Amino acid sequence: MPSLKDLKNRIESVTSTRKITKAMQMVAAAKLRRAQESAEASRPYTKRFHAVMSGLAHAAADAGDAPRLLSGTGNDQTHLLVVMTSERGLCGGFNSSIVKLARQRAEALIASGKTVKILTVGKKGREQLKREYQDNMVDHVDLSEVKRLGYSNAQSIAADILSRFDAGEFDVATIFFSAFESVISQVPTETQIIPATFEEGEVEGASTVYDYEPSEEGILGELLPRGVATQIFSALLENGASEQGARMSAMDNATRNAGEMIDKLTIEYNRSRQAVITNELIEIISGAEAL
Repeated sequence: MPSLKDLKNRIESVTSTRKITKAMQMVAAAKLRRAQESAEASRPYTKRFHAVMSGLAHAAADAGDAPRLLSGTGNDQTHLLVVMTSERGLCGGFNSSIVKLARQRAEALIASGKTVKILTVGKKGREQLKREYQDNMVDHVDLSEVKRLGYSNAQSIAADILSRFDAGEFDVATIFFSAFESVISQVPTETQIIPATFEEGEVEGASTVYDYEPSEEGILGELLPRGVATQIFSALLENGASEQGARMSAMDNATRNAGEMIDKLTIEYNRSRQAVITNELIEIISGAEAL
């Protein structure tokens, strides 16, 4: 049975931990609002851009002269997996869920005889994946010094990916991130960005005929690289909001668990202290009766 001093020290330790988790919860809540606003503000632009690109892509495909970023290399042997996670932990299962989805995809590709290359964005994903896929990793993007994500960060990542595609290092590129729904709901998501894919139902104004100047192929040649950067930027913003939401939820649970532990330890401390006092009283009474 622990002594009174041990119980008191443990109560003080858990109390200090609760103060830290409560502070982290409040910081995450403050950051979440800004991150959520940024993610939600980017969705209309991304959706509209994707719809315009979809119409152009189908028009170019019908003409039979699509750019390489749209038509692909004609092969799908080598896959590049871009895994986006956070730079810091203490955010519940946020990073693990993204890594799990990427790992499942990598295992399926390797099992089917494909070559897998991995580019990580964020330290936590790299730490988990390098245990199994050290030989498959081609690069890592460190955003730990970035105070606020901007479009320039997405552009630099996109430029690296596009240069690798132009050099023939891979045939298909897929990004993995977590889409933000709410504080308690973040959905691990994978999206193929090279070659660009569009669903038939995404074509806006399918019954309307447009004349483009220059041609659809010329416009796509300019917009497709920007589309890659836009999708990466949207994924980074979604990840940022999801990370803060997951951290806020995790720290709230940790704070509540610490409070419950303090209550249990306090009850145990009071019972032990009462037992000590009772034993001392018994000894005093026994001594008095002996006299």
